[in-house]
Amino acid sequence: MRRLVYILFFCLVGSSAFGQQLPLFSQYLYNKFLINPAVAGSDGYTSVSLTTREQWVGYDGAPRTVAFSVQGRMLKRSFILKQTRSKRQTYRPKSDGKVGLGGYVFSDKNGLVRRTGTQVSYAYHMWLRNSTQLSFGLALTGYHYKIDEKEINFEDPDEPLLYTSLRRGMFVPDATFGIHLLNSRYSLGFSADQLSEASAKIGKYSLKNFTMTRHYYFFGSYDFSLGTQNILQPSFLFKMSEQIKPQVDIGATYIYNQDFRIGLAYRTSGALIANVGVNFENIFIGYAFDYTLQEIQQITYGTHEITFALKFGDKSRRYRWLDRY
Repeated sequence: MRRLVYILFFCLVGSSAFGQQLPLFSQYLYNKFLINPAVAGSDGYTSVSLTTREQWVGYDGAPRTVAFSVQGRMLKRSFILKQTRSKRQTYRPKSDGKVGLGGYVFSDKNGLVRRTGTQVSYAYHMWLRNSTQLSFGLALTGYHYKIDEKEINFEDPDEPLLYTSLRRGMFVPDATFGIHLLNSRYSLGFSADQLSEASAKIGKYSLKNFTMTRHYYFFGSYDFSLGTQNILQPSFLFKMSEQIKPQVDIGATYIYNQDFRIGLAYRTSGALIANVGVNFENIFIGYAFDYTLQEIQQITYGTHEITFALKFGDKSRRYRWLDRY
């Protein structure tokens, strides 16, 4: 029993094998909210996004992730008194919406373990020198873990493992904190996930060595103008936890007229990432392909990730309070 529990939990939190406990995304530039709660509402839009990721296609038991998120900026419900030319007094809302709200849910299957994560985020935005926005975010998160018993064959139908809390599912609460600095030219962000480092218990076994370790993210990008409609955007994403070595994504993206983008990045853990994205009015579609520079690539068809997003709030008559670039 104890041996089986350890094997399963090694799959559950085995960061030494798969790099990290949380889902990995290659299109973080298109939806930074998935790794930083302070991003909620930072650009003034209301965004609805769906991301699907198939890692190491062709490899049995490889991670599969689906993430759905909603985030936007809220109107500050206060009013100021204004006197019109007709000497009538009317009220109108202030133009600065400083509060951002958001949430997301993801489903991740990694080997025998299915994980479902949820998050509810609050962000507060303030202006620095009227040109740069500083945001702080805090999120309450929860992770539900469950083994896929259909993937296991037991000689003993009364195997005790089938009746543990892992079979029924375990819920682990946690929290995330983030900071985001945004300018019309650059973007910087830092976040810390799984702050409480919750541990899990299966049946009567308390596995103190298997905890949800803190994960840290630091990202940045800068826009270099190459003309009226052309932008070159170098970027980086630094990731690490208290169990794994630091990992960095370094890349550059070419953007044309804000409607088309194509980029290439290198991940220090050993991968090349190609991505492309297009905008159709308020619709965004992005695709990324990861080519692993490791032996596992010989038996897989790479990693594929697709993002579909809707953005609302581009009509000034309807959203006059928006603060965005």
